[in-house]
Formats: sequence, C-alpha cells, structure tokens
Amino acid sequence: MELLYDILNVAIYSVLGIFLMILGNFLIDLVIPCHFPTEIKKGNQAVGWLSAGSFIAIGIILRAAIMSPATEAMEETLLQGICSSALYFAIGIIFLIIGYFIMDLFNRKYKLNEEIGNGNTAAGIMVFGIFVGLAFVISGVIC
Repeated sequence: MELLYDILNVAIYSVLGIFLMILGNFLIDLVIPCHFPTEIKKGNQAVGWLSAGSFIAIGIILRAAIMSPATEAMEETLLQGICSSALYFAIGIIFLIIGYFIMDLFNRKYKLNEEIGNGNTAAGIMVFGIFVGLAFVISGVIC
C-alpha cells in the first residue's frame, strides 16, 4: 500500500511541477516584452537561450520548493505539501524576476529586453546565465 501512496505522490508532484513550469515561463514571458512563441518561430536565438535558461531556472527553484517541506522532517499532509511547495515556488519566481530586473538595471550601456527582442544571441546567453545563477542562489535559500 505504501508503494501506491509513493506512486501517487510522484504523479501528483510531477503534474504540479509541469503546471508550475508552464506558469513560471508564462510569467517570465510577461515581464520580458517579447512574445516567446512568436520570436522562437522567427528563429530568434536570443529568446531561445532565454527561454531555455528560464526553464532550467524554474526547474531548479521548483525542485527546491518541492523538496523543502520534506527536508524539514515534519509530518505534512499531501495538501499541506502541495501548498507549501506552491508558495515557495511563487516566492522563488518573484525573486527570479526581481533579480533579472536588478541585473538589467546595472547594465547601463544596453537594455537586455531590447537586445533580446532584436535577436542578440549574446544577450540571450547572458540572460540564460543570469537565470540559472539566480536559481541556484534562490534554491539554496529555499532548501
């Protein structure tokens, strides 16, 4: 019976993770003023790099958010675990977006949003790195 419970937990948290990854990428797409699907269809490699970096960052933060309640060695119901994971995830995504804006603020010689919209691959790779780096910091705080 415990095996079935474990399989159910894996299924529920996997579906939750997929939904939250899509939501997180959607939120990042909202704050960066270019439509990811449209730009990717046009072959904008900068947006491709940025999108890849956002998915990796979201995955890192989401992993920490899901693991966080389990590492506290406290008994939680499934609903409490899902709620606390979603809360930690939301906080993580908020700080990921804030971190992006702070990094963009320090780049006075160019605007990352404009460079990415113009297809500057170097800017896309830079944002990829920013997102992944921020995700490691944020996930370290969550765990």
